[in-house]
Amino acid sequence: MTNNAPTASLIIIGNEILSGRTQDQNLNYIAGNLSDIGIKFMEVRVIPDIEEDIIKTVNELRSRFDYVFTTGGIGPTHDDITSDSIAKAFAVENIQNQDAYDKLRAFYQEDLNDGRLKMTRVPQGARLIENPISAAPGFCIENVYVMAGIPNVMQAMFDNIKGALKTGDPILSKEIKRYVSESKIAACLSQVQDKYNDVEIGSYPFIQDNKIGVSIVLRSSDKGSLGKVFDELNEKL
Repeated sequence: MTNNAPTASLIIIGNEILSGRTQDQNLNYIAGNLSDIGIKFMEVRVIPDIEEDIIKTVNELRSRFDYVFTTGGIGPTHDDITSDSIAKAFAVENIQNQDAYDKLRAFYQEDLNDGRLKMTRVPQGARLIENPISAAPGFCIENVYVMAGIPNVMQAMFDNIKGALKTGDPILSKEIKRYVSESKIAACLSQVQDKYNDVEIGSYPFIQDNKIGVSIVLRSSDKGSLGKVFDELNEKL
């Protein structure tokens, strides 16, 4: 992995995720896309719809990573408090954005009720993230990108910001699968990892056809080093 790759984290906001009633589908999409454009995905947190938790988590992660993405909590109901909370994290007002209002007015026309008007409020100074699915935008303030929790809406929002992110070299991967227990190859993996600090070696056990196996995943933005580690491990294993 390159040392100069931008770093990112994700905050998944929502009581429905923590209760198990809703299965998150956004993590995989964001992680895969970040790898493709050379942004190193470092951390993910799942937190409830509690103002102090959102404020604390956003402020902690935005100081540690180049990018912070959030999903969930920007809808029309009383428990959608992400926008208000992030405004407080940045110590700014959460105000009605004229551009957001115009977009929702054009989309909903006479059906622009109080709940939908709530979705026109964003922290002062934030930039909108376009939502081609249902008009209600996300927003970006400094290095924090706030998106919807609904998967197809989130994906459309992410696709709209992806091209504007500072990127690094794409993170490549190779996989080796062996029917063997992890303990038998642990020393070998450690020896090879010590030789190549620009290749991340991960070991993931599985059971298939009632046999124990290991999937060894190699990740790096250096194609040459990745090939060397792949060849060396194949030979040793």
